Amino acid sequence: MKHSSHIILSVLTLAMLLVSSCSDISESERLEYVKPEVQGRNILIEDFTGQNCVNCPKATAVIEQLQQQYGADTIIAVAIHSGYFGVHNSPTQVGLATDLGDTYYNHWGIESQPNGIIDRSDGIMPYDWWTNKVTYDLEQKAQVNIDLTNSYDAATNSVSMLVQLVGSDSTTVSGRLQLWAVEDSIHAYQLMPDGSRNDAYIHNHVLRAAVNGTWGDEVTVAPGQSETKSYQLTLDSSWNPAHVAIVAFVYDDNGVKQVVRRSIGARQSANNE
Repeated sequence: MKHSSHIILSVLTLAMLLVSSCSDISESERLEYVKPEVQGRNILIEDFTGQNCVNCPKATAVIEQLQQQYGADTIIAVAIHSGYFGVHNSPTQVGLATDLGDTYYNHWGIESQPNGIIDRSDGIMPYDWWTNKVTYDLEQKAQVNIDLTNSYDAATNSVSMLVQLVGSDSTTVSGRLQLWAVEDSIHAYQLMPDGSRNDAYIHNHVLRAAVNGTWGDEVTVAPGQSETKSYQLTLDSSWNPAHVAIVAFVYDDNGVKQVVRRSIGARQSANNE
C-alpha cells in the first residue's frame, strides 16, 4: 500500500509541476511566428507611348508576347500616352495622352518613344530589351504581398478599393503605394510602322488616372505585419467601366516591390461595347 501511495503521490507531483511550468510561459512565447507565404512575383512595365509614334505598335507586340507567355496578371503593362507623340483628347479626335502621363514622361526624362521602365529599376529601356529584363525580374522575390479588392457602384459610376499589404520578407519595406486606373479596348487611331493611319486600332492598358495622387501614399510594412488602405474613384463618363481595372504597386527608390491588377468588376451592358 505504501508503494502504491508513493507512486500516486509522484504522479500527482509531476502533474502539478507540468501545470506550473506551462502557466509560467506567456501566450506570446507559446505562439510560433509563421512567415507569410510569398506571392508570385509580378512585373510592372511602364510603356511610354503615343498615337503618333509609328514604332510604338512594335513595343505593344512585345508586351502581348510576354503576356501570352507568362500571363496578363503577371506581366502588368500600363500604356502611358505622353510626350511629343502623345495626342490629347479634343472635340475632333479621341486622344489618349493626359497631363498625368506628361508628368511621368518629364519626370523620368523620356527622350524618345517607344521606351519603357520595368519595375522602376535599371533605368529607361528600348522595347527590344524588355524580354531579358522581365526574365531576370521574374526570378526575384516579391518583397510585399498585395491583396486588392474592387467594388463598382453603377449608380454613382464609382469604384471602391480595399488594399491590404502584408510584409513577406525578412526586411521592412518602406516606400509608397500607388494606384492607377487603366482602361482596355479603346478604339482610337494609331500611326503604324509602315506610316499608315489605323483608325480601328485597339489600345489596351491605357493609363487614365492616379487614384491616390501622382506618387501615391507612404507605407511601411514589417515582415508578417499588415496595413490596409481604402480608396474611392469616380470614373470619367467617357470610360467604359467594363474595361477598367486598377493597378496597385509598392515601390521605393530601388524599384517596384510588387504589383497587381484587378478589374473593377463592372458588367458589360448590351449597349456599351
